Amino acid sequence: MTTKTTSYLKAASVEKRWIVVDAEGAVVGRLASFIAMRLRGKHRPDYTPNVDCGDHVVVINADKVKFTGRKLAQKTYYWHTGYAGGIKSRTAGKILDGKFPERVLEKAVERMLPKESPLARAQMTHLRLYSGALHPHEAQAPEPVDFAGLNAKNARS
Repeated sequence: MTTKTTSYLKAASVEKRWIVVDAEGAVVGRLASFIAMRLRGKHRPDYTPNVDCGDHVVVINADKVKFTGRKLAQKTYYWHTGYAGGIKSRTAGKILDGKFPERVLEKAVERMLPKESPLARAQMTHLRLYSGALHPHEAQAPEPVDFAGLNAKNARS
């Protein structure tokens, strides 16, 4: 009788790769789901839930993402100031037109990772978002991923 052994990754033996994704015209939810899966390492055959085994993800053109339907005007982000009656809100369209448009994608990815854990915070540090087409990570030789070409629904014109 043979027994199967399960192999688990150790944090020291993980080899992290670098990928670069062009977010121009990409649908926010689909792109965030793809990025979250890469940050967690769930695309790997040796995925281990308690080990940070994901890749480093560089996203360029994060300000040019698209929403489907009427989400641009209807999707609302809320936060609280901490004072009585201090609930604030802003629509997705206002954030994309504002000073930090990459925060739309950042929040979408952050909310797809495990909630409030040290592992999720460590995985979020491997995400780099840039509004323009340039990024300072050429020395890491990131592999380009054609996200729009993976599925016809991933991109909107």
